Amino acid sequence: MTRQLRRASASIGYNIAEGCGRHTDADFARFLQIAMGSASEVEYELWLAKDLGYLSVASHDRLAEQAIEVRKMLRAFIDRLRHRS
Repeated sequence: MTRQLRRASASIGYNIAEGCGRHTDADFARFLQIAMGSASEVEYELWLAKDLGYLSVASHDRLAEQAIEVRKMLRAFIDRLRHRS
């Protein structure tokens, strides 16, 4: 579970970086959408870790709040790219 959480977390940044190398806003937005999917995966894995007793409620709440904030930032970035195009 730890490995999967780390993989999903790293995937967020990887997809943002890969999208930066694209030539159009539409391509970049597509990679940001993929990053958003990874952020949602992280959020689910945090819930699962809490439910299975691997993560305290306090730790879950703090980390889930950060994951939600990342998703909000990605959503705002995607919307801005799409309105700019």
